[in-house]
Amino acid sequence: MSEKKGLSHGAYGSVHGNDYIPYISADEAMPELTVASLIIGCIFAIIFGAANAYLGLKVGLTISASIPGAIMATGILRGLLRRNNILEANMIQSIGAMGESIAGGLIFTLPAVIIWGLDLRLSTIVIVTLLGGLLGILFIVPLRRFLIVEEHGELVYPEGMAAAEVLVTGSTGGTGFITVLTGLMVGGLYKLLSGGFALWIEEPEWTIRPLQGAIFGADVLASLVGVGYIVGIEAALYMFAGALVAWIGLIPLIKYVGIGLTVPLFPSAELISEMDAWDIWSNYIRYVGAGGVAAGGFISLAKSAPTIIRSFRSAMSGIGKGESTNKRTDRDLALRWIIGGAVLVFLLSWLLPIVNIGPIGALMVVFFSFFFSVVSARIVGIIGVSNNPVSGMTIATLLFVTSILRIAGFVGDTGMIAAIIAGGIVCVAIAVAGGAGQNMKTTFIIGGTPKSVQIAMYIGILASAAFVGLVILLLHNIYGMGSEQIPAPQATLMSMVVKGVMTGQLPWILVSVGAVFGVMCELMGIPILAFALGLYLPIHLSTGILVGGIIRKLVDKKFKDNEALLKAQTEKGVLISSGLVAGDALMGIIIAVFAGLNINIAFGKSMATGITQNPITATIAFLILSVWIYFFTIKRDEINTTR
Repeated sequence: MSEKKGLSHGAYGSVHGNDYIPYISADEAMPELTVASLIIGCIFAIIFGAANAYLGLKVGLTISASIPGAIMATGILRGLLRRNNILEANMIQSIGAMGESIAGGLIFTLPAVIIWGLDLRLSTIVIVTLLGGLLGILFIVPLRRFLIVEEHGELVYPEGMAAAEVLVTGSTGGTGFITVLTGLMVGGLYKLLSGGFALWIEEPEWTIRPLQGAIFGADVLASLVGVGYIVGIEAALYMFAGALVAWIGLIPLIKYVGIGLTVPLFPSAELISEMDAWDIWSNYIRYVGAGGVAAGGFISLAKSAPTIIRSFRSAMSGIGKGESTNKRTDRDLALRWIIGGAVLVFLLSWLLPIVNIGPIGALMVVFFSFFFSVVSARIVGIIGVSNNPVSGMTIATLLFVTSILRIAGFVGDTGMIAAIIAGGIVCVAIAVAGGAGQNMKTTFIIGGTPKSVQIAMYIGILASAAFVGLVILLLHNIYGMGSEQIPAPQATLMSMVVKGVMTGQLPWILVSVGAVFGVMCELMGIPILAFALGLYLPIHLSTGILVGGIIRKLVDKKFKDNEALLKAQTEKGVLISSGLVAGDALMGIIIAVFAGLNINIAFGKSMATGITQNPITATIAFLILSVWIYFFTIKRDEINTTR
């Protein structure tokens, strides 16, 4: 590959898409869809999928896989395989990003089946993933040229452009791979010492007896401090504010008002006077938090409605526009594959006993997947994958689908399962379409072959579907879905939406209170989802995330007078944080496997001194980790000083 210094000005929209010359020109022939890129990409998809499933069920957030995937891809290709091929690196990160996409789609919906106390099989998870993933990729193919080429300069695709910049920088050398790998090893080791060997507790907490036994605590996890650094101090503070309202405000209030009741207060079957803070959170606060999350989804959808309508109209009008050429960089999957894939999904959704949603449900799956995939692929070009209103679009789908299925005779448990499966397919399609849209932008900028990337992305989905499903089921079997350890906030919300439409037997007053909090946030200009997640989740999680946000703030403050260094050190912090999240999550899964096999490696609990179970010990360990992250991040290395 000829040596280039970086992306041209045309990559940022100074020329029309038809006139843009990609980093690797269409005339340049390079290996792209290779055995190495497929294997490494699938491994990345499995890792990022498993890590995000773990993180999403625990915290309600996922982290982008594109940038760390691009860094690791270039590092492996240059450092281990001794070849510098940016198209292979792009292929690897595109495949790997699909793991994050399907994890986000699955954890939003299918765990609702478990929350209802029903059986969720691995085969169901895999089928839902494969059907939704196929639609998500296929439905953006006829729009690719219009959204990516014709709208070049109009649609930014922020994560796609960032991944392209990382690939170009990585192809000329750098230490980003080592940074991610360091974070992964430190996060894994920290988790092994705490969650595996139990040298300190992971959830220290203190009871505030004057406030009716309210609790303050922190999850001292490497993944949470990493998430906090990535999302920043503002989002972390909003989450913490929601947690304070719930745990230091609402829980003591409910205890104070209900302590004299002589009968249980719906939906609990237990007297409030006999409940502790965790019981009140489980029976009451989670409904309030879910109402806040739902309000955030609906408000986000309503605010996005004009953009959604314009996006759909614009995208539809763009089908077939622009002259297709025989250039390598213009090749897409043929239209017959898109039509055939949609028909196949319709038939399988209708006829497969494991799906069992009937012809009406199957038709709605294809329709909503098409509509919202088109919207998702375009809207991420404006606001990015991280801000894609997937939950709002999924809630809207579930409300409509559940109502229609109920009219069609799908009632009770059968109706709820059918609705959540249909919603799961659509949700996966939405998430995959958004991720695929970003990958198509990166591919266009770099000069990859769209058809090859489209095929490879689905291979990544095929490779990671079962692993993400196994993580979901494993975490449920060890900790229990909806428990303190695995709250699964979005899935709980979706379970409430479906069950509420089917039965109407829900504490709607609590949900309404949460919705009022959501409206309050909107009126005050506060991000609803961040506050609502804090309201819903245990305060321990928000406290851990806040620590990461504080570290990010300290790093930003140190380099605020040097924009170049600030950008470089922030990127380094994001990479080390991504590694911490992945290392913590993967080691957590390994520990859960040992627990499932009844293999006890926690010798810390048997130590006679009792120091390992002291909250102070956990606090000190977390403080040491946080200080290390800060000093590691502010240290200037070669990649920063040469920019």
